[in-house]
Amino acid sequence: MPAPTFASQRCSSVLHGCPCGFLGDPARDCSCSPRAVSSYQRRLSGPLLDRIDLFVDVPRVPYDKLAGQARGEGSAAVRARVRQARDVQHERFAGTHGRIVLNADMTPPLVREFAQDQLGSGAADILRMAVDRLNLSARSFHRVLKVARTIADLGGSGPIETVHLAEAIQYRQRLE
Repeated sequence: MPAPTFASQRCSSVLHGCPCGFLGDPARDCSCSPRAVSSYQRRLSGPLLDRIDLFVDVPRVPYDKLAGQARGEGSAAVRARVRQARDVQHERFAGTHGRIVLNADMTPPLVREFAQDQLGSGAADILRMAVDRLNLSARSFHRVLKVARTIADLGGSGPIETVHLAEAIQYRQRLE
């Protein structure tokens, strides 16, 4: 009997983009036909993909960067920024009697109040363009706004600026 396949494993393998796993890889060429890529990517339905908040490409890291002496941001600094953003969210939702704690928990009316109604100048136009060009569903629309609200919180910003919204939109699915 074959080993069970878990949804996360299927999701991860399909998100490689193609059967060989090299679609978009700068070091190796994809050997799959366009038809094979399309068929492979249709294995996951749109409604399932809609429930994934962030799609992040993690490219191959060259040896020089891996072996280099440059240091990235430390864990303590990241932890402090995340803790501060979570504190902002706890304060924002203090009147919800504990039902809503984080931006991810927001209901559509709360998304309107704390994200959509707090878009900075130009951000609403970008959102409209994203909805039209990317054919965002209502679920995706709300998820983009929740992610943008979180990005703004991490940056210490009250309003959701164009840069926050653009970053959130970039995290949407990018399957071919």
